[in-house]
Amino acid sequence: MNGLYEQFRIAVHAIWHRRWLALAVAWGICVLGWLMVALIPNAYEADARVYVQMQSLLPDKIGITAVERQRDIDRVRQTLASSVNLEKVVRGTDLGAQAAGSGDVAGMVEALRQNITVTAQQDNLFQIKAKVSANGLSDAANAKLARDVVQKLIDIFVEENLRGDRAETSQTIRFLDQQLTSRERALRDAEAKRIAFETKFMGGLPGTGSIEQRMETARSELVQLEQTLASAQGALAGINGQVASTPASISTPGMAPVAVGGAAGRIAALEGQLSDAAARGWTDQHPDVIATKNQIARLRSQAAAEPMGGGGAYSSPNPMFATLRAMQAEKQATVSALAGRKAQLEGEMRLFAEKQAAEPGVAAEQTRLSGDYQVLKQQYDKLAADREDVKLRSDVATKTDSIQFRVIDPPSVPHVPVAPNRPLLLTAVLIAALGAGVGAAFAQSRLRTTFTTARQLEAASGLPVIGSVTRGWTAPEKEAHRKRLTWFAGGAGGLAACWALLMAVEFVRRGMMA
Repeated sequence: MNGLYEQFRIAVHAIWHRRWLALAVAWGICVLGWLMVALIPNAYEADARVYVQMQSLLPDKIGITAVERQRDIDRVRQTLASSVNLEKVVRGTDLGAQAAGSGDVAGMVEALRQNITVTAQQDNLFQIKAKVSANGLSDAANAKLARDVVQKLIDIFVEENLRGDRAETSQTIRFLDQQLTSRERALRDAEAKRIAFETKFMGGLPGTGSIEQRMETARSELVQLEQTLASAQGALAGINGQVASTPASISTPGMAPVAVGGAAGRIAALEGQLSDAAARGWTDQHPDVIATKNQIARLRSQAAAEPMGGGGAYSSPNPMFATLRAMQAEKQATVSALAGRKAQLEGEMRLFAEKQAAEPGVAAEQTRLSGDYQVLKQQYDKLAADREDVKLRSDVATKTDSIQFRVIDPPSVPHVPVAPNRPLLLTAVLIAALGAGVGAAFAQSRLRTTFTTARQLEAASGLPVIGSVTRGWTAPEKEAHRKRLTWFAGGAGGLAACWALLMAVEFVRRGMMA
């Protein structure tokens, strides 16, 4: 322990013996270090907090989920520090006035990217920070510039979120319009080909769709027509029987001479029916015509046996017979219409069968045309639905307050620089300078071999030291030594005074900024 203490005393004595070297080194390092600290520009940091409130009713109704809107907000937050946005910040603030060209702008953009942070503190609450340190601006200008940068970032953040994917939406709508126009032309051409084909080959066949579907529809209609026609013919036959058994007139006794009635009147009525049948185009082989003629033949034999006149009665029209004749005419018209439709349908089916036999590829061509038309129609309908969906989503995102922004903490001009920490740097330079001075003095003492104590000389030489002579001081030497101590104290005190003065200046500047 005594040895360590002895070594410490020897080192302190060596340093004190070379104190002027230590003081000179300390002064040199302090001057250089404090000058470098003074040249470091102050960096000011401004921040703001923005709250994003999302509307949940209308967007959810049209399929814009909260997850999609949150993803859009996160995308804008992550790309807020992109080169394009930071270039807007540079050109929209006082930084743009310092840029002489595109190279300067690129350098400022890169510097801003390293000093801007956008943090999501909690749900829909974002903090934007920007640190600015421009060499050509004063502290007040740098502080104001930090506030302006944060405000510009807020404006871009809000604008990008409000605008959303407006450019992408416009581009998508233009693309869909172009595709719809193209598909519409192709759809019209396909429809024209399909209509021309159906007109040429399928004529008036009922139904829609392929040839097989239309033929099946025609067969079904023909079966229904035959059933309906058979029912109508049965009803007409029943009416004809009632008409045949009903007299056209009735006799009233005790009056004037009778007119022609009974069988003769029915014969006249049946002959009228034959005239109507001939007008409709019925031939003598038609069942109704044959039945009517048979009735007329039977009634002629009855008419021959009836008296031509009488003395005590006369005939008057039978109202029941007139009603039955009206019903008979209606049934005959129904039967005629059904028979005509049946003949028309059979003719069309026979004609189409002939065309199909003459051209076997008709069915394949019709299938191809129908398939092309259906594909184009589905594509057109889907594109039209997609376009309307995109327009609706865009209108909801841009024309309503689906996303609202509130600046909770607006950016303000910072009063205290965040960097550099000048008091700490000034103190660190002073401590480093003192350490360097002491180190230089100690290093010089080690380079020059001297012995401070007799014991040190004895240990180094290996010989016994008989004694040592203490230096004697004369009065002039003591005065000179005192003066040198005074000068040394002044030099050391001046170093401390300079440090204190610089610290005072720094705090005064901060007070003036505040």
